[in-house]
Parts: sequence; C-alpha cells; structure tokens
Amino acid sequence: MAKKILACDDEKNIVRLIQVNLERAGYNVITAYDGKEALHKVLHEHPDLVVLDVMMPYMDGFEVLQTLRRHAITRDIPVIMLTAKAQDNDVFRGWQSGVDCYLTKPFHPAELISFVKRIFSTSDGGPGADKRYEITI
Repeated sequence: MAKKILACDDEKNIVRLIQVNLERAGYNVITAYDGKEALHKVLHEHPDLVVLDVMMPYMDGFEVLQTLRRHAITRDIPVIMLTAKAQDNDVFRGWQSGVDCYLTKPFHPAELISFVKRIFSTSDGGPGADKRYEITI
C-alpha cells in the first residue's frame, strides 16, 4: 500500500508540483492550502508524512508543526518544511519545533523525493534512523 503524503502550501502551483512528482514516485498525495486545512487533513486523512510551507494564511507552518508535536496522536508524523524562509533563525526555529527535514525554495523535485524516501526508510527502522536533514539550494 502506498504511503500517504500531505502537501500543504498556499501557492497552488507549488502544491501541484509536489503532488505530481510524489505521485509519479508512487505515493498517494492529499493537498491543503493553509495551516488550518493542513491540521484538519492530518486529523481526518492520517498521512504518513507532511510537506509543509511556512508562510501560509490562518496558521503558519511553524504553528502547524508545533501543534502536531504537542499531541500524542500526531507527534511522530514526519514533517518536511519546504519554504522560501532560509535565514538561519528560521532554520533554527524549524529544528526547535521538531522538523525532520528543512528544504528551501527553489527546490528540485528529485531532492524532495530523495528526502521523502530517506525519511520513510529511517522511520521504518532502516539505516540512519533518528537523523534529521537540512538542504539549502
């Protein structure tokens, strides 16, 4: 059964880019366009991983991530932050909030897929378990 990934960004073109590439890689992708919708989808769709932008309406990505990490039912869902916020303090805030990977825009879809595969291999107990990743392009 294919892993389910939630792609959340307020830019529809980015969501579509993520969705098409992850689906081509064999994943089931659901989408959201703001922080509140992302939390709703996490609770109702139970994704295996979340790809999350920072700058979004209603709730930013940091708030969504912190909410996920506060609750036992969602705290272990891997989260990849995919954002234009590349300042050191933003990256640090992501790590402090519990992100599994911090990827900055612009990004190459193949690199996103590589990190998704790596996270799934480590979350399934594969080599490199409990590692966090950062990439800036």
